[in-house]
Amino acid sequence: MKKTTIALVLLLPVAFFSGRYFSNTAMQAPSLTADVSFSGGVAASGNAKKSVIDHGEVGQVHQVKPGQLIMDAVKAAKPGDVIQVFPGDYIETVYIDKDNIRLSGVIIDGKRPRLFGEERLNDAILYSGNNILIENFLITKYKGNGIMGQAGNNFEIRNNIIEDTGVYGIFPQLGENGLVEHNIISGIEDAAIYVGMSDHIHVANNEVFDSVAGIEIENSRHAVVENNFVHNNTGGILAFVTPGLPIKDTVDVIIRNNWISNNNTANFGAPGSMVAGIPAGTGILIMAADEVIIEDNLIIGNKTAGIIITDHQNAPNTTLDPESDPTPDKVMILNNLMYNNGYDTIAEAKVLMATEFKQGQPDIIRVGNSNNSCINNPQQYITVGVSKWPACSFTNTDSVVNYLLEEPAAPRTVAADEKGKYVYLGVCTGCHAYTGRLVGPPVQVLQSLYMDEPQALADYILNPVKKRDDYPPMPKQDYLDAETRLAVAEYMLTVSN
Repeated sequence: MKKTTIALVLLLPVAFFSGRYFSNTAMQAPSLTADVSFSGGVAASGNAKKSVIDHGEVGQVHQVKPGQLIMDAVKAAKPGDVIQVFPGDYIETVYIDKDNIRLSGVIIDGKRPRLFGEERLNDAILYSGNNILIENFLITKYKGNGIMGQAGNNFEIRNNIIEDTGVYGIFPQLGENGLVEHNIISGIEDAAIYVGMSDHIHVANNEVFDSVAGIEIENSRHAVVENNFVHNNTGGILAFVTPGLPIKDTVDVIIRNNWISNNNTANFGAPGSMVAGIPAGTGILIMAADEVIIEDNLIIGNKTAGIIITDHQNAPNTTLDPESDPTPDKVMILNNLMYNNGYDTIAEAKVLMATEFKQGQPDIIRVGNSNNSCINNPQQYITVGVSKWPACSFTNTDSVVNYLLEEPAAPRTVAADEKGKYVYLGVCTGCHAYTGRLVGPPVQVLQSLYMDEPQALADYILNPVKKRDDYPPMPKQDYLDAETRLAVAEYMLTVSN
């Protein structure tokens, strides 16, 4: 894979130098003397449950052994059934379009069942059903995704090892009430864990490394990212608003108790994509997301900065969306242990520090506007752009156990006349924003190419052919039937932003 080093200068335009957003006088916010817990968030914040699936009565157990196909067991399974997969190699794509299925690898003497894409298959596991459990697999050498959720609610993805699966490692898209935990993921061209347009999500106790982005919360709400080991990526943990997607905001995200270290890998994302704009050496990156709390993280050895906060106007490879608020508001930085960040930052960043009469290695850099944000104990960091931020009104988020729902979310049901819409939301928007470039070409470009030819687009979805050298090849969506492919093509050609 071609590796491209992205300079931080892309995040630091001339407007930043002008001092438009910063005061030349450093102001240190006072510290709180008493512990005060966060009182915001949603009603589910006190939920101590760790399972999100309504397990109910266990149905039939289907056993799959080497020489058999997992997909045959999926076809035979009924809601409530368990599919046990024994150690061995399985060269296939598994698509689960039923509810209440538990896909469980059996680990014997440390050996797991391996889903092996041979560097030719696109996806390992796709699910659109509700109440899905996926656990204990080794997944490697796919071109598209390791595990992708497509509009399924109540999911648990846990204890998997995922290596070199193309664009995403674990990718729940348009889901509600989901748990991603105890996975080990590496070698991903975009994000190892990418939560897209989802609500009530818990990402915990994972190790992600050697990828462009470690963990990304994108256009999602009510998420807790905690106790993860995030190292040797280009960027560690991201909370993003990607313009041009149907859901327009990222709100209420807690990033806490993570070990975020040495995320200095040269950026090898697809040139021109949003993720390709992440500067190597970024610990945490907040772009246009609101109500993000950063607490009790160990952030060390990230050569550009420990934390970067930016709006859309100052972010690289970003096309503005008039319906998206471009500003990261209510960013709340509590106590974090930050050490040896910014040790190889660029000269422009040092000039910015000089505007606030500061020297040294920057822990925190803010670019552009940010409203109603706060920081506790700023004197323990070297910062740029947060001098005027007051102290936060609380010191911890102890009252928030997680944002999982007390009861499972209602299963998502799709009427026949809305099938195209939900496939578009749950599948297509994972790679295609309406205007700017996400992974594939913008939807506007596809509309101009196909216009009144939905069948031609449906045929391309079945068997895509690489047409542009500057875009990665599109994975086949051949698990979708002909009626669904035509429905999504018709919807895509009529959607507006």
